[in-house]
Amino acid sequence: MEVLIIEDEQLGAEKLSRLLTSIDGSIKIAGNTRSIKSSVEWLLQRPHPDIILMDIELTDGQSFEIFNHVTIKSMVIFTTSYDEYALQAFKLNSVDYLLKPIKKEELRNALDKYQQWQQKFSSSALNVEQLIRELKQQTKAWRSRFLVKQGQKLLSVETRDIAYFYAEGRLSYFITWNKQRHIVDYTLEDLEQMLDPQQFYRINRGFILHSKAIAQIHNYFNGKLKLELQPATTKEALVSREKAKEFKEWMGK
Repeated sequence: MEVLIIEDEQLGAEKLSRLLTSIDGSIKIAGNTRSIKSSVEWLLQRPHPDIILMDIELTDGQSFEIFNHVTIKSMVIFTTSYDEYALQAFKLNSVDYLLKPIKKEELRNALDKYQQWQQKFSSSALNVEQLIRELKQQTKAWRSRFLVKQGQKLLSVETRDIAYFYAEGRLSYFITWNKQRHIVDYTLEDLEQMLDPQQFYRINRGFILHSKAIAQIHNYFNGKLKLELQPATTKEALVSREKAKEFKEWMGK
């Protein structure tokens, strides 16, 4: 078994090497890189190892950036100092995490998991992409309120009081649960990045909905879905065929 260690602290890398060889003397340390840049160069120039032990925080940024430059063909086990809440994002089939300081038994369990899941390796790249999205969702501070105009005054509206956002012409609006409409000074593209994706979903170019705003879901032509919203709207709320599966999975969470 070959292992690449991506860790920017020399002492941390040396400790991982010792732990690995103490667990299994046949493990070969393929290398140790300490930055995004050096890791990308290493992976582009050499055959990929069986496992990569990858620290999340490197000197030149988060190691997730590595995936934007090279297709990882190895099983990835992340090492991190994040707290337990953020670590919930790591509970996916094809990856594991180790919370620093790393314990020998936890590392042994992670290696055992690799052995058990070797047959499922073909799906690991997709799971890693999902992991990256979920970790960012867990650690990001989502928008909790919006300041809007009400006549000559400014009104602060809590995000939890908003049922859905929609675009009309060049303007964006939101509708509250008590049917108030307000202009919001952001595009739907901006709002999509601000809102908690566990609560809000962009069904098409014109709508971002809170899950509780969906009163009924109907099958529509060509694999699309048609939604009835609450509060009701005269605008047609359709989910495209391409997004229908993802939308159903989101609604089922």
